[in-house]
Amino acid sequence: MSCDGTSVKGDQSQGPPPVPVKIELARAVPLQDTTEYVATLKSRDAAIIMPQVEGQITEIEVHSGDHVTPGDVLMQIDPSKQKATVSSLEQNRAAQQATVEWAKQQYDRANGLYTAGVVSRQDLDQAKSTLDSAQAQLQALDAQIQEQQVQLHYYRVTASTSGIVGDIPVRVGDRVTTTTTLTTVDKPGSLEAYVYIPVERSTQLKMDMPVQIVDSEGKAIADSRISFISPQVDNTTQTVLVKARIANNEDKLRNLQFIRARVIWGSHEGPVVPILAVSRIGGQYFVFVAEDQNGKLIAHQKPLSIGQIVGNDYVVLDGIKPGDKVIVSGMQSLVDGAPVAPQS
Repeated sequence: MSCDGTSVKGDQSQGPPPVPVKIELARAVPLQDTTEYVATLKSRDAAIIMPQVEGQITEIEVHSGDHVTPGDVLMQIDPSKQKATVSSLEQNRAAQQATVEWAKQQYDRANGLYTAGVVSRQDLDQAKSTLDSAQAQLQALDAQIQEQQVQLHYYRVTASTSGIVGDIPVRVGDRVTTTTTLTTVDKPGSLEAYVYIPVERSTQLKMDMPVQIVDSEGKAIADSRISFISPQVDNTTQTVLVKARIANNEDKLRNLQFIRARVIWGSHEGPVVPILAVSRIGGQYFVFVAEDQNGKLIAHQKPLSIGQIVGNDYVVLDGIKPGDKVIVSGMQSLVDGAPVAPQS
């Protein structure tokens, strides 16, 4: 209004001009329903080497990482006591052999005298019984010697399969028993992923269900399928064990390695948005969406719940729906409620 009472055109504010932005529609794409678990890799061809006898280690013939073949000597356990046992039995056998020879001579003599009618049948039978007893004792000693000689071979610990020698936790001079782990021999190649699924989801498990081994960035490095589902629940952890075979052709994975296993339960359709359109403030993800309001496009900031990355997009679990107009450029100039104008 001027001093003479007339109005002045244009003194009414028209508001800020719209901010030029690029807009993309939130796309619906097929998505996988997945869950990641910490799993353990175990070799399907790993042999745990334990001694079959007790004693003190006198030699270790291999080092961790060595390649071995069946029959290669890994370690030597002191065989002195066992050798003494075998030697003692062999001496007893020699004495018993002499007893058998004497009993045979006595039997042959008694048989000749019986034929000539000099001795009775009872004397002949007694001589035969003495010979049979001596021969039986000799056979028993032979069996004992053979058994102890087999035991003697066990003091040389050998590889039962081809592979790579693992960690060697024992040292020369250590005393070992039949429950002591000396080392392992791992055959490179196939592994099994041991995945422990919470019992709440166990009813969804199926044989041949897809499983992926993923790296720290979520990238799949091996694909597999469930080959075993335990029929029982672990009472301590309330989980169900499933196994999936991993080819591991390039030997990127290792026995007893902890890895991330992604179980793929199924698939569905859901929205995705470009990574560049998403901002993060205080740990919460946000995106600007252009919405029609009184014939104009207004930017509204919406919180998102996001999932995994698919290509250059975030999977959106909650916050927007397919078809929403997502602002993908010019966000640094935007505030909630600002008018926007789409660029071509």
